[in-house]
Amino acid sequence: MTNPRPDQGAALFSSKKVLANFVVLVLCSQFAFSVLAMKGVLLPQMLELWQISKTQFGILMSIYGIVHNILYVALAWAQDRFSARILIPVNMVLGGITTFFLGTTTDFAVLCFLFVMLAVWCEGAFWPAVLSAVRKSTSDENQGKVFGLLEGGRGGIELLQNLLTVGLYTLLGYSLLGLEVAFMVNAAIMVVLGVVAWFMLPNETLLKSGSDRTKANQEVVAGMGIMLRLPEVWLAGFVGFTVYVAYTSMPFFLTYLTDLHVLPVLAISFFGIASTSGGRIGMALPAGFIAQRFFGGAVGGMRFGLIMVVLLSVLMTLLPASNAFAVPAMLVMAALGFTFFFMRALYFAPFGEMGLPQRFSGAAIAIAAFMIYLPTSFAYLLWGALLDRYPGVLGYAFLFSALAGVALLGVLAAHVLKHRLNQGTAGRIAQKVQALDEKLGLDGKEKTLSELIDSAPK
Repeated sequence: MTNPRPDQGAALFSSKKVLANFVVLVLCSQFAFSVLAMKGVLLPQMLELWQISKTQFGILMSIYGIVHNILYVALAWAQDRFSARILIPVNMVLGGITTFFLGTTTDFAVLCFLFVMLAVWCEGAFWPAVLSAVRKSTSDENQGKVFGLLEGGRGGIELLQNLLTVGLYTLLGYSLLGLEVAFMVNAAIMVVLGVVAWFMLPNETLLKSGSDRTKANQEVVAGMGIMLRLPEVWLAGFVGFTVYVAYTSMPFFLTYLTDLHVLPVLAISFFGIASTSGGRIGMALPAGFIAQRFFGGAVGGMRFGLIMVVLLSVLMTLLPASNAFAVPAMLVMAALGFTFFFMRALYFAPFGEMGLPQRFSGAAIAIAAFMIYLPTSFAYLLWGALLDRYPGVLGYAFLFSALAGVALLGVLAAHVLKHRLNQGTAGRIAQKVQALDEKLGLDGKEKTLSELIDSAPK
């Protein structure tokens, strides 16, 4: 019978080889999203570089979101059917080539095409494959911790990326050439990482059917059927959805300070660095440990975070827009940013904590990624259009009121999910998987990614 829960007290990583693979995954996972990192600190300058409005930026992000969400669903089956070596390295290289050209055009139609390509290579099958590999890098009980390390590690890399970008921008006399060079440097690093990942990531799957293609396809489809009928999978996806809706508002914290307060460009940029990279490092790294220690796991941690979003968003709607309140506004928005990153470190952890077998977790995470990142297809456009339609104080009041409402829905969903997990979800999943194995005639114990990495020839 499938073991519903791992042995308690298991090490975070089983060996140095597993840790090395995890580090490669972290590096790939951040550099693949260079353009998304840059918007967190220099969005006004990016709009100037591309000569577009906030609404047009929202359109670009919506195109990006629509394409990758379609691909998440369409390619969900591939996550458990193919190895990480097939799904990650090639996409990194092609994503790097696309990123190189992002700083070289002001043609909006060309930008739309590049964002489509970026979604294909850096999202599609790539991002769920990274998440699935991270989930498989450790035991079920350590899911919050390993995803916290992923998000915190990405924050450290993002900090270096953004310091370089702001440094180039400043060094070149506040010239947009700094942004163009930053795109190219990040693109080159992506190509190098793709090559490294090819030689490090394992080339086997965790399916019990092994090299039997017909049986492997049957196993993957049957496993997806089980995962997609679990209410917990959809509840966890919805909780993550509400977290990401809130997170998409962060770039507009910078425009809030630009539109409503007279602050120097560098001050706003460094606020962006502190609230994004600082938030990821300061809150994401310990998020899994904090959630486990104080909130009973990732779901409890997200429930607490969403409550904080409700309270802080209401406070932002009450703050006057006068320059005297610029610093209090920055502090509240920084607190919101820190809360977002605390929750971002946790929203994929429930799919391991609920006891999904590693061989079937890839498809579940792909579907969850569709739900969690669905806001990218509309939220940036919504915020941009809202702020263009209602410029000034009123538009931002609407934005923060909407954040409070969405977060409240997330609190309710997280509460229901937490209750179901406490009622024995892992045991129910184990029974369903055992019945599947018996039906397909699959024998042997569950494989793990750590075992594949440790057993690979040096």
